[in-house]
Amino acid sequence: MEEVVSLCKKRGFVFGSSEIYNGFNGFYDYGPLGSELKRNIKERWWRDMVRARDDVCGVDSSIIASPRIWEASGHVGGFSDPMVDDKTTKKRYRADQLFYAELACDDGSSLGCVTCLEDAADEDRPRIPPPDAPDRPGDLTAPRDFNLMFQTSVGAAEDNSAAAYLRPETAQGIFVNFKNVASTARGFKLPYGIGQIGKAFRNEITPRNFIFRSREFEQMEIEYFLPPGDDAWRAAHARWIDDCRAWLVEACGLREELLGFEVHDKLAHYALACTDITFRFPFGEQELQGIAARGSFDLKQHTDASGKSLEYFDDGTKEKYLPQVIKPSIGVDRLFLAVVCSAFEEDEVNGEKRSVLKFHPAMAPVKVAILPLVKKDAGINDIAAALYGDLKKRYNCQLDAAGNIGRRYRRQDEIARPSALDDGAVTVRDRDTTDQVRLKIEDVVPYVTKLVEGY
Repeated sequence: MEEVVSLCKKRGFVFGSSEIYNGFNGFYDYGPLGSELKRNIKERWWRDMVRARDDVCGVDSSIIASPRIWEASGHVGGFSDPMVDDKTTKKRYRADQLFYAELACDDGSSLGCVTCLEDAADEDRPRIPPPDAPDRPGDLTAPRDFNLMFQTSVGAAEDNSAAAYLRPETAQGIFVNFKNVASTARGFKLPYGIGQIGKAFRNEITPRNFIFRSREFEQMEIEYFLPPGDDAWRAAHARWIDDCRAWLVEACGLREELLGFEVHDKLAHYALACTDITFRFPFGEQELQGIAARGSFDLKQHTDASGKSLEYFDDGTKEKYLPQVIKPSIGVDRLFLAVVCSAFEEDEVNGEKRSVLKFHPAMAPVKVAILPLVKKDAGINDIAAALYGDLKKRYNCQLDAAGNIGRRYRRQDEIARPSALDDGAVTVRDRDTTDQVRLKIEDVVPYVTKLVEGY
């Protein structure tokens, strides 16, 4: 993982936020290449999951909304993690992610406990040390709830009446706009989905593993609404699991052997099912995307809390009802990390180790590098400049004439552009295979477009 983080900073993918002020834990900035990769992920998701489908449209809801939304959704009263503090160092830990076990000698005598567990018995807690201080048993506080929402004030006053929250998820902005979208989106007829990409904020107790778990992040998710029925959701849920996994492989280039599934046994009281698509990160296998069947819980909560009906009138059956929902949701930043980890390789050239990112062409932050073979040849340079000007109208490209051709190839391999053009004829070189093909100049743009877009 250290190599991935180092490469991300070295090549301008991701920087820690506020570095000149010694950083700000849980927040990250995306550099020149990182911002391009992030945009590629979002644009491809929107193209494939929203615009290309006849049964999905998009919205863009506000980050700050009425606090009554979060009261109705349960976030104000129940969106919390159990927290314990180290009394000496004041470090804070999530109690449900710490585990304790008793150490014993062969003769059965106890040596004490290490670390802690959320539901540790009260009589055990004085014997349990903080995770990084085994010599200080009893220095952890009892678990208490810690609300994960960032609170702010709206308007001139700063009392309780002005309290509002930065949204902890994008889903509720879709639910409260369900009726608006149903009455205005052309062709809206269930089953039908509403998609959104947007920022969300969670005051994580222990942000960790680089951008995997941070306090500011982006989500891409769809609320896919279905008619009610005990089994109506099952086929749609299975279909979304298959579609999402296929998209991660085919559109994002994730290696299939790194993907897995986890079916949740413990569910929220309103949930019908939840399946995670997992990814094997360098720090372990973790959730990448969740596909949940949520019933009609959210629409019912907002109907009851607002006093406004969110029922849907079905022209086919002439019935009114609250739809049930399938929710495929994935974090942009988490997928960004998975794309980088999946593409990351190390190899050795002439005894020198180098890092290479073998991105899918659609994900690559730099699509094409134009490398004129002869730096002082005005004719070749003019052709290269004209080709560069044409390609950069469509894609992020680089014109690189500095250094020998081999060194320029290696520079581009490390930032993972999928092809390079090296003389006026033109020769196109594939990054991964190093295969080369000769093309007429007028054929270069269609060639690159097919490589990147797939058509």
